[in-house]
Amino acid sequence: MSLSRASRRTLLAVGSLAAALALTACSSDNGKSGGGGNTNFVTNTGGVSTVAKGERKAVNKIAGQTLDGKRLDVADLKGKVVVLNIWGSWCPPCRAEAPHFAKVAKDMKAKGVEFVGINTRDDETDKGRSFEEEFGIPYPSLFDPTGKLILSGFPKGSMPPQAIPSTIVLDRDGKIAARSLMALDETKLRSVIDPLVAEK
Repeated sequence: MSLSRASRRTLLAVGSLAAALALTACSSDNGKSGGGGNTNFVTNTGGVSTVAKGERKAVNKIAGQTLDGKRLDVADLKGKVVVLNIWGSWCPPCRAEAPHFAKVAKDMKAKGVEFVGINTRDDETDKGRSFEEEFGIPYPSLFDPTGKLILSGFPKGSMPPQAIPSTIVLDRDGKIAARSLMALDETKLRSVIDPLVAEK
C-alpha cells in the first residue's frame, strides 16, 4: 500500500520537526534529576537548580587524565569555586555555550573560580582538543568517553548521565551548590557563580 503525497508530506514535516527539536539539546533527560536520591535541589525559573548552604553534598572522587594527558583531581581545587561543565564535541548546544564558558572562565579566574570540563562520549582525545582550540577554552577537561566519571563522581540523583551539556558548580568546600541541565549563556553562568564567590 503506497502513501498518498499528502501523507508523505506530513511524515516528512513531522520528521523534520523531530530533527530540529533534537538539535536544541543533546539530553533526553528533559530536566529531571533521574536516578533517585535526595539531592536537595530547588529549581529556579531560569533552569538552574541551587542548594542551600547547609544542605549541600560533596562530590565523590572526580579525577583522571585530561585531554592533553595530564593528571587532574578536582579535590585539589578545594578552597575555590569550581565550575564543572560536561560536554561533547558532537553536541550542538555544547558548541553554542562554549564561547560563554571560555569568556567567563578567563574573567573569573582572578576571583578564585576554576573551570574544569568533562569531555564525554567522544571516542578520542583529538576531537575534544580540536573543540577546545576552536573555542579558545582556557581550562582543562577530563577525558571521560564512557561516562564513568559522571556516574561515579556525583552523588546519586545529582547528575543524570544523559544530560549533556550540564554544569555543576561547587562551593569552596567542594560541595554541590548549583546545577544546570541545559546550555548556559554568559549572563546565566555569571548569575550562578557570583553568589558563590560572595559567600563567606
